Amino acid sequence: MPYDPETATFLIAGPVRIHPRVLRAMSTPSLNHRGEYFHGIVAEIRELLPVLFGTQGAQVVLSGSGTSGLEAVYSSLLRRGERTITVSNGNFGERTDAICRRYCEQVTTVSAPWGQPLPVERIREELARGDVRALCVVYNETSVGLRNDLAAIAPDVRKAGALFLVDGISAVAGIPCPIGEWGIDALVAGSQKGLAAPAGLAMVHLSERAVGELRPATFYLDLAEHLKSLANNDTPWTPAVPLFLALLEALRLLQEEGLATRLERTRAMALASRAAVAALGLELFPDPAHASDTVTAVRNPPGLDDARLRKVLAERYQVLLQGGQGALKGKIFRIGHMGIANWADLLVTFAGLERILAHAGRLPSPGAGLGAISAGMPSAG
Repeated sequence: MPYDPETATFLIAGPVRIHPRVLRAMSTPSLNHRGEYFHGIVAEIRELLPVLFGTQGAQVVLSGSGTSGLEAVYSSLLRRGERTITVSNGNFGERTDAICRRYCEQVTTVSAPWGQPLPVERIREELARGDVRALCVVYNETSVGLRNDLAAIAPDVRKAGALFLVDGISAVAGIPCPIGEWGIDALVAGSQKGLAAPAGLAMVHLSERAVGELRPATFYLDLAEHLKSLANNDTPWTPAVPLFLALLEALRLLQEEGLATRLERTRAMALASRAAVAALGLELFPDPAHASDTVTAVRNPPGLDDARLRKVLAERYQVLLQGGQGALKGKIFRIGHMGIANWADLLVTFAGLERILAHAGRLPSPGAGLGAISAGMPSAG
């Protein structure tokens, strides 16, 4: 049967499945975004943003995708004549580098092949050279299913006196982000990932140092203006009101579940997914020691391209996964297990994968993938 988004199992790397409560919140009639009612919405969002980031601090909501949050940070905190280090080992690392080059003329790019860990020693060498204003890095590289080891470089960034600017779009509410411990100066989150809200909003956490150094280079993404307006439970420009309503409900759901509980569940599902991949004789794309907890990237089995794998999953089993990006298109598929994804989603997904592999004569042990998922599930007791 044709793919039906109303009933399908939806496990792409973001946007993710949205809870019915969040969907209903967007059906609220039009509101005056300068009125008292909406100001109350913004006030509650401000109260709940520390639940998302796991800490208090200066926090902003922008009407725009996660990329708008990145551009707001880089445009406000980089300086054209001062050196910036960017780190790239995937598609979103390349995006960070491209944005930074719009606002800085002295960018040093430290790169590694897609799917390989951060080149920590090379980063340390560049930081040790001195004269570095900022280091910009992606925490969780969804394009290759890899988590970058920020703990390994955080002390060196601090020692160099550089600003630590982090793309946490697919990490926040999915992977622990110890902002204070690592000395992160700006952390960008996206509404459509671990928070499980609709795409279209960016949330930014700023350190006290970062707030003091804001020098906006754009009009709409002026973080100082957003901070000033939010202090009055307002926004400087017309906000995406339905998305703010959805954000509030998603934050309430996160508070009810607890950030620690969501992180633990996401971690357990990631471990089970990786175990199931191995049980089916498949291979992770990234270095397994650095595999992401929010998305599992798997190499396509020889002889099974996207048309025979993801297309069949979608049309026959109503399971939607995501393919590769850029040079990895057609070479990998990705399973997202963040936000409100659950164990039933994984069971359905790996049941479909087993059937496809069995039909192709490539299933090493029937039920092995499902057994690995079941073994990772929490006990009923």
